[in-house]
Amino acid sequence: MSLSSVLAFWTVALLLIVVPGADWAFTISAGLNGRSVIPAVSGLVAGYAAVTLVVAAGVGVLVAGSPALLTALTLVGGLYLMWHGVTTFARPSMPHAGESAGTDWRTFRRGVGVSGLNPKGLLIFLALLPQFTDPRGAWPIAGQIGVLGLAFMITCGVFYLGLGTLTRTTLHTRPAAARLASRLSGAAMVAIGAWLVLDRLPI
Repeated sequence: MSLSSVLAFWTVALLLIVVPGADWAFTISAGLNGRSVIPAVSGLVAGYAAVTLVVAAGVGVLVAGSPALLTALTLVGGLYLMWHGVTTFARPSMPHAGESAGTDWRTFRRGVGVSGLNPKGLLIFLALLPQFTDPRGAWPIAGQIGVLGLAFMITCGVFYLGLGTLTRTTLHTRPAAARLASRLSGAAMVAIGAWLVLDRLPI
């Protein structure tokens, strides 16, 4: 596996990460609540780690080849995003200190759900990762996918740590703006989840 392949994949992955979506909305919401954005970002990265393992193990190909299984995964992921978006909109996060460790753990679990249950993320991995692997290379395909997935996770972690920290820093002393940003992020998660569900429902 050549360094140029890793760099090419990293460039494409970075472009996908900086495009606003469910991860953005979740990170912004988490940035307004809790002592740190690390639990939220760690959850997102852990979710993508699970997706990487699934794809490397070949399970992702089975999921992509099974319309019923892919539809079920899409519905679960979409409904989860909608539920989380509704709760975020109804109870907008506000910047404050003194959150408990349990809140951090709950935020981590939600982060895993946001990225790990996102079928679009799985399909991105299925569509992108194989294009940057070398079947004739010295490394097995699973190992190459692991390296590419690690590059994606590191980039994702760095970017969302910056986004979440910027959110906290910018809106910490602006409660009205923080409330609005939180509700907008919740509405965005509802919209993305609804789109995922409607995209799979028969017309």
